[in-house]
Amino acid sequence: MLTDKMWNKIKDVYEGILSHPFIIELTKGTLHEDKFKYYIIQDHLYLREFGKVLALLSSKAEKEEDSLLFASHLNSIMRVEKELHNFFLKEWKINIEDYVQSPTNMLYTSFLISTAYSRPYFEGVASVLPCYWIYMNVGKELIKIGSPNPLYNRWINTYGGEEYEKGVIKVLEIVNSFKLTEEQEKCAIEKFRIASIFEYMFWDSAYKLEKFPFSLRNPE
Repeated sequence: MLTDKMWNKIKDVYEGILSHPFIIELTKGTLHEDKFKYYIIQDHLYLREFGKVLALLSSKAEKEEDSLLFASHLNSIMRVEKELHNFFLKEWKINIEDYVQSPTNMLYTSFLISTAYSRPYFEGVASVLPCYWIYMNVGKELIKIGSPNPLYNRWINTYGGEEYEKGVIKVLEIVNSFKLTEEQEKCAIEKFRIASIFEYMFWDSAYKLEKFPFSLRNPE
């Protein structure tokens, strides 16, 4: 199956994610809260853009059921923003409008939007698959371990649940239903690997508290 080939191409990336200090310290409860806070803020901003990608894929889907699936996932994202992220943002008294996307976040979402918009439908789906699949597998690993920090546990339980897994399985089925030429399959795997690397970079940017070297707002 195509998804088997895809996963075999990112084993190094996935191992890098599981062994990243952000993930290790998250489970130990030793991760500095500023880094987790940074991650939640950027994830919130990421999901706003990811919703646009899902809307594009829903409009380009070749089957009505697939179109409805991506539309339902867009609705789920809005629910996650309201429930999970807003819980954290209120806890920290954060106004999300005071923040901008990190360099990695901006690069990642720009890649997803441009792929979904300008490339064939199958490439768009391949590019969003890591966000679904890697999160599910990381969530499964984390949920086995948990975290002594209740804030971190709340995040772990969201992405490690059965409800989330059902949605991922549906996207995997869509990918495996594609009838692709050898060249098209190569393109799909390439987009999947690039997006997987961005997933690693997203956690890495949070751990490093990545910033632009200059202010994005015009200096006075």
